[in-house]
Amino acid sequence: MPEIHISQAQFQSEQGPQETGSAAAAERISEVRRFLLSRGNSAIADRGFYYLILLCALSIFFIVALIVWQLVQRSQLSWHAFGLKFFYQSFVDPDTHLPMFWDPVNARFSALPFVYGTLVSSFLALLMAVPLAVGVAVFLTEMCPKWLRGPLAFLTELLAAIPSVIYGLWAVFVLVPLMRDHVNPLLVQSLGWTGLFDDQNPTGLGFLAAGVILAIMILPIISSLTREVMSAVPHSQREAVLALGATRWEMIRMGVLRNARVGIVGGIILGLGRALGETMAVTMVIGNTPEIHKSLLSNGSSMSAVIANEFTEAVGDMHLSALIEIGLALFIVTIIVNALAQLLVWAVTRGAPSQAR
Repeated sequence: MPEIHISQAQFQSEQGPQETGSAAAAERISEVRRFLLSRGNSAIADRGFYYLILLCALSIFFIVALIVWQLVQRSQLSWHAFGLKFFYQSFVDPDTHLPMFWDPVNARFSALPFVYGTLVSSFLALLMAVPLAVGVAVFLTEMCPKWLRGPLAFLTELLAAIPSVIYGLWAVFVLVPLMRDHVNPLLVQSLGWTGLFDDQNPTGLGFLAAGVILAIMILPIISSLTREVMSAVPHSQREAVLALGATRWEMIRMGVLRNARVGIVGGIILGLGRALGETMAVTMVIGNTPEIHKSLLSNGSSMSAVIANEFTEAVGDMHLSALIEIGLALFIVTIIVNALAQLLVWAVTRGAPSQAR
């Protein structure tokens, strides 16, 4: 068997670089260790930072609880006077024998017309905004060319950044005259027999005008969340449906929209929360009349609009307490609606990161 001879020089040459690297690494480690030791003990700083961040997080719960407590305390007078009947009762005018809901002079208050106006305008907004928002989301996610996707998505989301008072001014000078001169007469002529479109309001203000402006305002919210949940659907779902011979529309309907339907509903509910709490734009176009009418062209009011209009001009403690009670109800409803929407969106996305659109 042949012998293997290894010279001492060869052994040193093979081991030399490794030992040199180990020494350099030890020197680097010692430098890092010296730097860390030179700073002293950082446990106190870390613990202080932890409690500071925890305080910032808990302050959110404190602020919400403080708002609720203040609203409850300042609405006690109205609660004791009317109870839950405040939201559904009505009074009778002794002179006209007609139902009366809001009489600050005689301290008779009912939130029923404002609840009705809020629900009607929000429902109209969803009826007009949901199909358009879902269509925009489908186009941007599945069919839009890459060179157009970015600008169109930016313009859609830009609508959410416009202040509500700007929407209100645009509605007063553009939308309301358009509704009064062209849209409302057409609706009265074609659908007046239903009773939902009576020609009794020549101003152009009313529930329908408020619904249109709300639809424009909630469209970017619904569209953005719909794109997010559609992007969270795996591409394997699309490929599987196409591999079975489906058309593009069938792929979108069965492979994308069906899997994203829960998140889309969450986006719609989140848009509803925005519509329920909108103030300035609705106040400028709804007419601000505390009455209940069947016609969508009639004047009305909403919960946020009556607070904005009368809070600084409340004629007594009962009047002020009734307005605060309306604010408390609106605050609670908005929290519940937004929490439900976030839960539905999370049920689809499961915390998945947003994809490039």
